[in-house]
Parts: sequence; C-alpha cells; structure tokens
Amino acid sequence: MGGFAEAARERVRAARAALTAAREAEDAYETAVAQDELDDALRVANGHGINVGADVPAEEG
Repeated sequence: MGGFAEAARERVRAARAALTAAREAEDAYETAVAQDELDDALRVANGHGINVGADVPAEEG
C-alpha cells in the first residue's frame, strides 16, 4: 500500500497548496473548488488510515 499512501499524501499536499494559493488570490470560486478537493482527499486518506499530517488546516475559522 506504500504507493497508494504516498499518492494520497501527495494529493492532500497539492490540494492544500491550491487552497492556500486561492485564498491568497482572494478568489472565492477557486477557494471553494480547492476546499472541496481537499475535503475529498482527506476523506479518502482518512478512510484508508493514512496519516497526512496537519501542517495546514482543512478550513479556516
């Protein structure tokens, strides 16, 4: 499962980066799309017991 786990972690990293970029650009649409991707990536990773870390929160307050 190593390849799958690393792919899931990379998907979460990419989604977090996209969310950060969208928020910095103050783009509401891209923020919503990136948030949905991050939520889905986290759901898949968590559903398979993959630790993805918590360096960037999934949602801001």
